[in-house]
Amino acid sequence: MDKLFLLDAYALIYRAYYAFIKSPRINSKGFNTSAVLGFVNTLEDVLKKETPTHIGVAFDPAGPTFRHEAYEQYKAQREETPEAIRLSVPIIKDIIRAYRIPILEVPGYEADDVIGTLATEAGRRGITTYMMTPDKDYGQLVSDNVFMYRPKYGDKEFEVMGIEQIKAKFDIQSPAQVIDMLGLMGDSSDNIPGCPGVGEKTAQKLIAQYGSIENLLSHTDELKGALKTKVETNRKMIEFSKFLATIKIDVPITLNMDELKREEPDEEELRKIFEEMEFRTLIDRVFNREKKTASAGATSMSHDKAQGSLFGDQPSLFDQPSTSPSSQASSQGNLFAEFEDENTGNGNYSNLACLENSKYDYQLIDTEEKRTELIQKLLTKETFSLDTETTGTDPITAKLVGMSFSYTENQAFYVPVPAEQNEAQKIVNEFRPVFEKAGVLKVGQNIKYDMLVLGNYGVEVCGPLFDTMVAHYVLQPELRHNMDYLAEIYLHYQTIHIEELIGPKGKGQKNMRDLPPEAIYKYACEDADVTLKLKHALEKELKEQGAEKLFYEIEMPLVPVLVYMERNGVRVDTEALKQTSEHFTARMNQIEEEVHQLAGTEFNIASPKQVGEVLFDKLRIVEKAKKTKTGQYVTSEEVLESLRGKHEIVGKILEHRGLKKLLGTYIDALPLLINPATGKIHTSFNQTVTATGRLSSSNPNLQNIPIRNEDGKEIRKAFIPEDGCEFFSADYSQIELRIMAHLSGDKNMIEAFREGDDIHAATAAKVYKIAIEDVTREQRSKAKTANFGIIYGISVFGLAERMNVPRQEAKELIDGYFDTYPQIKEYMDKSIERARANGYIETIFGRKRFLPDINSRNAVVRGYAERNAINAPIQGSAADIIKVAMVKIFQRFQSESIRSKMILQVHDELNFSVVPEEKEKVQQIVMEEMEKAYLMQVPLKADCGWGNNWLEAH
Repeated sequence: MDKLFLLDAYALIYRAYYAFIKSPRINSKGFNTSAVLGFVNTLEDVLKKETPTHIGVAFDPAGPTFRHEAYEQYKAQREETPEAIRLSVPIIKDIIRAYRIPILEVPGYEADDVIGTLATEAGRRGITTYMMTPDKDYGQLVSDNVFMYRPKYGDKEFEVMGIEQIKAKFDIQSPAQVIDMLGLMGDSSDNIPGCPGVGEKTAQKLIAQYGSIENLLSHTDELKGALKTKVETNRKMIEFSKFLATIKIDVPITLNMDELKREEPDEEELRKIFEEMEFRTLIDRVFNREKKTASAGATSMSHDKAQGSLFGDQPSLFDQPSTSPSSQASSQGNLFAEFEDENTGNGNYSNLACLENSKYDYQLIDTEEKRTELIQKLLTKETFSLDTETTGTDPITAKLVGMSFSYTENQAFYVPVPAEQNEAQKIVNEFRPVFEKAGVLKVGQNIKYDMLVLGNYGVEVCGPLFDTMVAHYVLQPELRHNMDYLAEIYLHYQTIHIEELIGPKGKGQKNMRDLPPEAIYKYACEDADVTLKLKHALEKELKEQGAEKLFYEIEMPLVPVLVYMERNGVRVDTEALKQTSEHFTARMNQIEEEVHQLAGTEFNIASPKQVGEVLFDKLRIVEKAKKTKTGQYVTSEEVLESLRGKHEIVGKILEHRGLKKLLGTYIDALPLLINPATGKIHTSFNQTVTATGRLSSSNPNLQNIPIRNEDGKEIRKAFIPEDGCEFFSADYSQIELRIMAHLSGDKNMIEAFREGDDIHAATAAKVYKIAIEDVTREQRSKAKTANFGIIYGISVFGLAERMNVPRQEAKELIDGYFDTYPQIKEYMDKSIERARANGYIETIFGRKRFLPDINSRNAVVRGYAERNAINAPIQGSAADIIKVAMVKIFQRFQSESIRSKMILQVHDELNFSVVPEEKEKVQQIVMEEMEKAYLMQVPLKADCGWGNNWLEAH
């Protein structure tokens, strides 16, 4: 049976591009591949899951259509096509041709007209036809054989809409009435005016009563009041809007099923394009090859091929990194979750060199004599790379399977380490002088992992370090940093992938320990060899880009600090968590009873569907409630917050949700992360994730622990110091505002900070032109919102929303703010100008943040880049400063033999477990090093506190 798919190209391309707007997919050439990748992934999903027998892709024409000629304002409000999409379309067309799929394009007619004509004819012939598009106006074309096929988005799967679904969605009697609906209510996306003052509900009522616009306009005498005036006054506009909304079904194009018949793609051409785009995963997927990924989630692995999160198999209960380029797609809806590894160096890349066609000298060092000889060689070298093969991905629990070394390109050595603990320790001890020789540069790809694993055997890796993953992060923070990817980009070399050794992920996957050394040594040697080669390439680029100081003086000295903190871990009071869990559970039960009483019925408070029905059908707390496309009421936290004042029940539902989230995500989950051997939680500090330069953490993600409300603070109470010690917390005071004052050179703000004034009160005093002692709490609060909002490029609308005040008041506050601090406005303008000229911004330490969209002619895209141009130097500088402080504090603790320990870093805050007799000394060191980490025009100030737990101390 024939199955025809007709795709609306531009609708799908735009959807893909904007899904990744905050986390664009950029390849090594700096090209934004989001639109191309998204479109191809969608196409692949359709081809594999729906297996159409016939397929075509329709494009809008290059020039104007008949609608533009009839109505100059048609789609006039739309932003200019983003450059990334404009540049991607020719590539997408080449890809479609390589798939041997016809491109359907008719001058003067839009893609929906082309699809409308072909779908209608196919439907007449009895051919099952699917129009793939997210655009609602296609609903008018649906018939017995013709369906809308809406692409998946976020957590919504593909949706097929037939006659009944269209009728239910619009509350109409026939799909053809979609045209009448759009003609009355208009369509802002296409600038179809409709009838002013007539929205969706009114349009539904009118169409239900009169059936069509024509019949409505014949009976306007039956209408009353304002509605009658609106319809009669805008008669011509309504008729014209219906004309614009009507998809044509008589475009001069013939339905030729033979031409639309699905064919095998041109593999060679597709490979060529995908390789150019660096779509390695797609190469494997499209051509049905076994997917070979070097993912961090394998049960055993060479850790250095992974980037950022090394603990994929650990409970990911808190893994919600805030700014990581690779993780922000989830915040966008994770449109193409199956393709997250794209551009990360996976797949067969046909034009790359590999071990099979290279000259190499890789040796298996499997006797004591060979080990002795290798150790003597290593002790004479000034530089060598190292890598460890292990039984798992958690470095605190992983056991060594082997170690590899390289000091000359194309030569490497692999030393197997047996499972028996005493024998393993003996071999590691033999290499202790190599690891602990202070004057030798050790090179690694994510060397922190190797250092943590070797620490399990009592070995401390000493001397200067060079981490190739961190080096690339410094150079290109927005890109991927795993070894496979770097090898392809810098060395034009395809590495052996771990799944070639241990098999694909799943129950049948082997552990590295299961393999004999003969099966491992080439893979392990290659890791060390490639890492050394990458070091040679990256150190040149660091010099060329002026990034050496940032890399050698901040990022590399930070690695031993993070190793120390991760290994030490932090204690958690499980008894306190248990009591909190019981208390919260009892409160939830009580709240649930109160909610049921207020509702007058029992229902599942955890069910969004039932909550919506109670609030909007039974209690009717608002007249018009927002619904999802499936007809279910929207009861998100944002919606309920806006309705909090409408009924007492809303606040209680929100309170119940908040407690449930705290329980599930933190209070009941934290004990599961405790290492049974150490009794502590060993969070992983990720150095190469965020684009801003800030550290992130995982297992647990400390950055996301809520502290704004009393319930959230209970989580901090559970973090405690070592036995007999006190918890000490120090954090920077208003560091971002101080950096803003320094970078802008604004005299008024600098003066306020130098005088030690409350900056928010000082701002309020200047804006409202009153004495600082006369500033009210409300005025200070508004000034505080403005102070921090301005840093993030907040708009008048955004400030009004945040403060819940009229826009005019927000405008006056912003205007007053810039009158008060005129050089801040100059700084903001100059930051955008510099970003436009250079394509990037820099922190005070020279850390770069690339902004490829800063010159976009699309206002939405450009606006996002402009806000980053203002904020990224501030955020990034704050990140650099606390890293400097961490390094200096750690070094002083070592040089002064301090027994107290730095245990946690969160945002601008450092936490310590302090031996009582060292209290005064620790506070002195920490405050000194934090406050002198960088000399600015205003003083760096840190606040500190002591307690029995994190909450008391902070």
